[in-house]
Amino acid sequence: MLATFVIGLREGLEAALIVGIVAAFLRQSGRADALRLVWIGVALTIAFCLAVAVGLQLWSASLPEREQEALATVIGFAAVAMVSYMILWMRRHARGLRRNIEDSAATALAEGSALALVAMAVLAVLREGFETAVFLLAAFQASVAPLAAGVGAVLGVLGAVAIGYGIYRGGVRLNLARFFRITGVVLVFVAAGLVATSLHTAAEAGWLTIGQATMFDLSWLVQPDTVLAALFTGVLGIPAQPAVIEVVGYLLYLVPMLAVVLWPVRPTRPTSTLVQAGPEPAA
Repeated sequence: MLATFVIGLREGLEAALIVGIVAAFLRQSGRADALRLVWIGVALTIAFCLAVAVGLQLWSASLPEREQEALATVIGFAAVAMVSYMILWMRRHARGLRRNIEDSAATALAEGSALALVAMAVLAVLREGFETAVFLLAAFQASVAPLAAGVGAVLGVLGAVAIGYGIYRGGVRLNLARFFRITGVVLVFVAAGLVATSLHTAAEAGWLTIGQATMFDLSWLVQPDTVLAALFTGVLGIPAQPAVIEVVGYLLYLVPMLAVVLWPVRPTRPTSTLVQAGPEPAA
């Protein structure tokens, strides 16, 4: 539940941040027409992303067991690639993310392009929604308690929506660098667990035959429906009886990614992606 909560919260927050800032700019500028388009576009995009997630799940359930394992492997590794890119990108840009979004929104509005702001909000929701659909589908397939995982995802998305609404109303100030660093650590463990799970499903699909001996047995510790089981399998992604290849894959992903996330980020002067500073005036 915690893993899917963090996924829903973190993935939803970037979209909520962009939508909240764009909506606030349009409201302050009296552009009710464009603001209405933002809400309509966001609602339709969310519906589309939900349809994609449901469609993928139904398609997966309709396949024979071997093909289900193959599809789960592809989705799992795709989710790991997406979350890894997101973690690395956010580590570099989180400190100046809000300022860049605000500068971009102000520039678009100053140029009279309210529709550009609408597109910015809709595309943000589409990108994050699609990534969330793939990542959560992989997490559900790896979860021992799909219902709890679903509740965690919904609560995470609702938390992101609440923060976005607070930004829209002007009452929320969030330290994005610290927030994304903390959630990044949690997601590294989640993604490492997905690596191990994807290696397991690859073996079940017949794609992987090496390193299938059991490395160790934690069945005595990780009992079903216990807090330890939720911690080890749900959050840390450690199976009770992992194969050698699963442990190797888990550690090969976990150790370098944790080192990257926890390594101090050198402070940089924040600049807008759209507004560049001009040359210094002559003395």
